[in-house]
Amino acid sequence: LLQNTSVPLEAAWMWSDLLSCLSRFYSIRAMGGRGGPFLFFSSSLTLFRRVLGLLLMIERGILAEVRPLQPAAAGGETPRRHVAAGHDDLEQQVLQDTRNRTISAVCGQRAMPRSVWDLTPSQRRTVLKHLLVLGGALESVDVKLKMDHKSDLVFLGDMKPDEIRYRLKNYYKFLFVRNPMERLLSAYRNKFGEIKEYQLKYGVEIVKRYRKNGVPSVGDDVTFSEFLHYLLDEETERMNEHWMPIYNLCQPCAVRYDFIGSYERLNADANYVLEQVRSPSFIRFPERQSWYKPVTAETLHYYLCNTQRRLIKELLPKYILDFSLFAYPLPNITSEYCRQ
Repeated sequence: LLQNTSVPLEAAWMWSDLLSCLSRFYSIRAMGGRGGPFLFFSSSLTLFRRVLGLLLMIERGILAEVRPLQPAAAGGETPRRHVAAGHDDLEQQVLQDTRNRTISAVCGQRAMPRSVWDLTPSQRRTVLKHLLVLGGALESVDVKLKMDHKSDLVFLGDMKPDEIRYRLKNYYKFLFVRNPMERLLSAYRNKFGEIKEYQLKYGVEIVKRYRKNGVPSVGDDVTFSEFLHYLLDEETERMNEHWMPIYNLCQPCAVRYDFIGSYERLNADANYVLEQVRSPSFIRFPERQSWYKPVTAETLHYYLCNTQRRLIKELLPKYILDFSLFAYPLPNITSEYCRQ
């Protein structure tokens, strides 16, 4: 259905109903050891149907034709803005509206958290230790180091509850998202192809668990399929931050982000954030460092088309909220597409 734009919307909703029934099967399967979001879906089938229905609407571009949300009535709460409204690019405007509507619909469900204090202790620790608190500025953005690995950065998790509440209420909060499959491939290539710590901590165990020949490995030869098998079996909330779903990592329902930017528009969206916080004119987003080799569409195509389709399809439900909330299309792994 996702590949057939002539399918009527009614059929799309019927498909989502079917998948909500299948989620019952997956929830039973999850209890047997696969865990993750299947348990969440089974406890909120209405939400699951809405997410999948919206996902289909995103795929077909239906939301682009819907009128903007109406402002709240006098005295009511101001609608949550999750993306900026200042870009002139029409395509970006459609993306903003799609994300706004989807997040509002999903996060408006009764079962969804309204603040970080509604999260479980484990979920709260995860999001707070990844919310970086920015104050002041570097003397220069031309420093030759990996900024995300600086030891003196401050996160919300380092602060007291009243300090956390104040910053969540008063600070400008932004988040950047990326195509889920592209993000997973990037993490795979970087962590298992370049970083020995990850090879030893995760790679050795992955090979031991999923490679049949039993040949010893130092973790530097993990295949992409083995990595996806590992993700399929791993409990979502116990995942490493580099492959945990963004929904679980950043909790967009519990945190009222003022802006959600895209990795695909990193420079433009970063500049938008700088404008919103009224940064001095000499502050600019750093240039991409020479050692970084981004994942291209062709590279992603190659890896996905050389991976068992069944494996990818089984993994998608774990990342379905990342696809749907942030308006990313499901990967095209049809035989026709992969023959190109």
